[in-house]
Amino acid sequence: MMTDSSLLNSELELQQQEELYQQLLLQTMGKVPTENPDSKVIRPQPGMCVKTLSEPSKQKVFINICQSNSVPPPPELSREELVELLQSEDPSGFRVPMSLGEPHTETDNNSQGCTAYDVVINQEFFQKCQKDPLFQQFVILVSVEGLENKYSLELSRDWKVLKNRKFLGSVSEQNIRTKSRPVIQELQPQESSTATAKRPEFTLLVEPPVGDPEYLIAEIKLPGLTSSRSLVLDVGEDRLVLTARPSFFHLDIFHPFLVDQENSVAQYNNNSQILTVTMPVVSS
Repeated sequence: MMTDSSLLNSELELQQQEELYQQLLLQTMGKVPTENPDSKVIRPQPGMCVKTLSEPSKQKVFINICQSNSVPPPPELSREELVELLQSEDPSGFRVPMSLGEPHTETDNNSQGCTAYDVVINQEFFQKCQKDPLFQQFVILVSVEGLENKYSLELSRDWKVLKNRKFLGSVSEQNIRTKSRPVIQELQPQESSTATAKRPEFTLLVEPPVGDPEYLIAEIKLPGLTSSRSLVLDVGEDRLVLTARPSFFHLDIFHPFLVDQENSVAQYNNNSQILTVTMPVVSS
């Protein structure tokens, strides 16, 4: 899913930030008594912290997804509509208003330098995403693609949501646009695609094959899939949900083990076109 600038319709561009800086400087000198009517300064609330890597340098990148009622919510979207959206030919037609902050240097738990970005979305939509893993993965994906689009990045899709940390660094104020930019919308064609996603073939393996299981391994066949970038994977404690866009595959299964979500890993082999998900077993 490509993210275009229309996804970021709440964001201040660099030129506007410079104008706001000049205006604040003049205010400090007592020359301008009023604020910029097209923007305002907010202090968002921490939400969740996502850890990923930059490609191909493999440098740690943290994304602080924050929440604020000052950011408008996206259009109402049900879970069924989200699944349909992810399977559609153009998922970017659904816009999530967000503010993307500038990169800032931080220190991780190992005292190593890393880069962090702050993304602010609507508070009610954030709470909705926290209640449903599919919505959570969707908003992370949109945030990743938004940062890639704005800063010409390439970020790994093998991200992790940190359980015991909602924010890396300190919460900073952000300038957000209060006056919407004109948006050009394409008219929907009268005939819509009737293609439906297929349920892929898969195999569940236990390692070791005898005795107490240590790993649950899912091997999922995805013929025709040329890149893992179109995959949205959610590993729950006893559930695995996979969507391959557009309209390729959709898999939603429950398994008989409780697994360690945070330490589960996935790898896609372009030659065999098989996705392998390795999940440490917590208990059966």
